[in-house]
Amino acid sequence: MQLRLATRDTSERYVSAKQWRHATLDHCPWHPGRGCGFARHGTYPRVRPAGTLIARWYCPQMRRTVSALPDCLASHYSGTLEELEVIVRTVEEARSLASASESLRTDIELPGALRYLRRVVTAVHAALLTLRALAPDRFAQIPATVLAFSARIPDGAVLMGLRHEMSVYLVQLPTPFGFNPSRANASAPSRGFQQRTGADPPFRFVEACLEPVADRYQESQTP
Repeated sequence: MQLRLATRDTSERYVSAKQWRHATLDHCPWHPGRGCGFARHGTYPRVRPAGTLIARWYCPQMRRTVSALPDCLASHYSGTLEELEVIVRTVEEARSLASASESLRTDIELPGALRYLRRVVTAVHAALLTLRALAPDRFAQIPATVLAFSARIPDGAVLMGLRHEMSVYLVQLPTPFGFNPSRANASAPSRGFQQRTGADPPFRFVEACLEPVADRYQESQTP
């Protein structure tokens, strides 16, 4: 399980200050009354950014670990939320996914780059659709894109800002923004959304395909 380590610092500051040393959890998420033996369980490394460690705890009764992920890092994805935000912005502004790949993920061949970019964009847009359903007064009238949400987030870092503002929902929201990998799988496009040969579909089409995900989530929260 992942929980949020609230911080406004960048990944560089998180690593240089070794902030994982100071991370704390008041109690076990499964046993708030204590008594389960919940205790610190060392750290584990992340591939990127280099030198990153994540604080971890262990519940003997549940036989599960809990990690504290800082706001700057993506969940279940390598790298930072800022890096993923740059990717999504670039794709949203590009003529097509293929043209965006010319400046993104140049370290791998085109088919792999297209799969990676499509996966990142779909996951981030799915999270924005869900957030729009959770806060309709603020976000219902705008498209579920990073570019549109940036007008409502004052500090410019859209995904980090949203993780701070919507922190109460993180355990339910899909990765890489939230901490629920099962929702990320549920929001992935089905075989019916497999792109055929030709140009990339417009973002309004991607949004229309993902809209039912947000609708189902909103219905599940209705008493």
